[in-house]
Amino acid sequence: MPNILLIDDDHDLLDILAKYFRNEGFTVDLAHDGESGVLKAVSGGHDMAILDVMMPGIDGITALKSIRARSDIPVIMLTAKGENADRVEGLEEGADDYVPKPCMPRELVARIRAILRRAGMLSSEEEPLRFGRLAMWPSKRRVEWHDSALHLTSSEFSLLELLARNVGRPVSKSLLSQHGLNRAYTRHDRAVDMHMSAIRRKIDQIDHGGAAIQTVFRQGYLLVRE
Repeated sequence: MPNILLIDDDHDLLDILAKYFRNEGFTVDLAHDGESGVLKAVSGGHDMAILDVMMPGIDGITALKSIRARSDIPVIMLTAKGENADRVEGLEEGADDYVPKPCMPRELVARIRAILRRAGMLSSEEEPLRFGRLAMWPSKRRVEWHDSALHLTSSEFSLLELLARNVGRPVSKSLLSQHGLNRAYTRHDRAVDMHMSAIRRKIDQIDHGGAAIQTVFRQGYLLVRE
């Protein structure tokens, strides 16, 4: 079980990423500033570090230089969107990859797995995520329901995956829109509802009469725990 170190002063983002990573099967350690992040990264207790560029005190580039002076741990940099100079400097200083913020947790996990596979720390054969009748292979964008292929669009897959990772708990339309559709949710936005209706119809074609996805009043949508 790979151990991922997250270094960022954005507590809300770390909470979201940590929860997502743990659902993916990783163990997670957090550091909220560059100084403590460097100490943890060079300790030898982690398989990869995710490092934000913009932090108070020791910034991400300076922290990366300190890490590289003492460790070859794989590092993914989180950079402000459009800051090409930070990305180039990070790669020149030894970063293995970079992801612009705001980032999709699913994309970050895919990049982590790719680097860990290249480093021989992760099997190249992806284990499916299983939730009752549902099986998902995120990197392949493949999903099955009752052992039958469920053909979803990219947006539908992302929304169902988000529900699956929170199985038994309602997920708000705001979170579904932000992390499933990569767009801010507005009051009269019906995009999430339309995609959910399409997913339900496709599931019903395979599993007649099953109310797998439920609407929770004023809370969002819920994938029923079996």
